[in-house]
Amino acid sequence: MSDVLSRDAFAFSARVLGALFCYSPQSEQAAPLVDAFSTPEWAADWPLTQAQLRPVLDTLSTHSDEPLREAWQRLFIGPYALPAPPWGSVWLDRESVLFGDSTLALRQWMRDNAIALEAQQNEPEDHFGTLLLLAAWLTETGREEARDQLLAWHLLPWSGRFLEVLAQEAGHPFYAALAQLAQLTLASWQSALIIPVAKKPLYR
Repeated sequence: MSDVLSRDAFAFSARVLGALFCYSPQSEQAAPLVDAFSTPEWAADWPLTQAQLRPVLDTLSTHSDEPLREAWQRLFIGPYALPAPPWGSVWLDRESVLFGDSTLALRQWMRDNAIALEAQQNEPEDHFGTLLLLAAWLTETGREEARDQLLAWHLLPWSGRFLEVLAQEAGHPFYAALAQLAQLTLASWQSALIIPVAKKPLYR
């Protein structure tokens, strides 16, 4: 197994990315991570090369007048239309709806694998950050085969497009860099997967 899919490396990177996409930057889950990304030292612990991470570090060093909490609200909460919605069915469903067929397929896969999530405020299960945290948990509990299925069938088919749009439209260096970091990290996972990534049409 490639180093990027080793238990410690994968769980670490998936948990960090998952928390930063799931939780507001001032939350107890994300605030320490936001602080860690304020200096370049974090890059030494990330399971990618320094050359790969240089664009991310360059983006993070850019200044923004917009407070980070306001960028989070604008990008992931609303009330206005989100430039890059973080739910899989928005990208995979022809009507770009929440709780679409792809969400139902994910739910069935979770039932088949005896996986239960505690939903936050009726949050669809196919939220990008939620899937990363689930992948980290599967790795930590020794269920790498289920983790690889989750990646290949329910996350990687749409996440590349989501992250591409987020990187372009973020409008804040922290979240543009976060999208870049996730792009690089998920690409490294995909290159190491034995299971082929499912080919699914995207509608955004």
